[in-house]
Amino acid sequence: MANKEWAHVVAAVLLMFVVSAMTFVLQGEAFLMMQVFAFSFVVVLVPVIARKATAYVLDASVEHRIWHVYRYGIKPKWHFKREIPFGLILPLFFSVISLGMLKIMTFLTYETRALKHRAAKRFGFYSYTSMTDWHNGLIGAAAIVVLLLISLISYFPGWELLTKMAAYYAFWNMLPISKLDGTQIFFGNKTLWTVLGVITLIFALYAMVL
Repeated sequence: MANKEWAHVVAAVLLMFVVSAMTFVLQGEAFLMMQVFAFSFVVVLVPVIARKATAYVLDASVEHRIWHVYRYGIKPKWHFKREIPFGLILPLFFSVISLGMLKIMTFLTYETRALKHRAAKRFGFYSYTSMTDWHNGLIGAAAIVVLLLISLISYFPGWELLTKMAAYYAFWNMLPISKLDGTQIFFGNKTLWTVLGVITLIFALYAMVL
């Protein structure tokens, strides 16, 4: 993982910590900060590893970065002068104005690139080397599935906080917006997106009542 990518991933971990911890700080439960910080690493880093592992199997590479938005419409002129780090601004903004109640977790996006040997290994020399939407969607789906597994497994030892954080993170990443995982899964396979979306929604709703 390049230094620049590490910086974006670490920033996402810190954002997860701030968004998840604000409620406890306001409620005077600062003793939970170390636990929140540890869980933030798990919830952010494990999906990153899952995407990279899936990409490796598909002879591709994945690079993560904080979610940036340049275009806001379909017309060519509908864009900002420069990219805006929505993955940084939106979670912090809504967390502050809602006093920690609204936990928006749209931190990272990913971009997939086929490795140089992909064409030779899979299709023969001089074949096309780009990734298909299906394969790109599988990479995003791997992250969502891992988050759901974390949410499920952590429930049994009584780690409710980790259960909630993983479920919420999966839910927000399933939204078909911009370059979030949900968009890439949706264009890869709509049936896969629908199934994962329903399961993720159930997990998120259950987490809300824990």
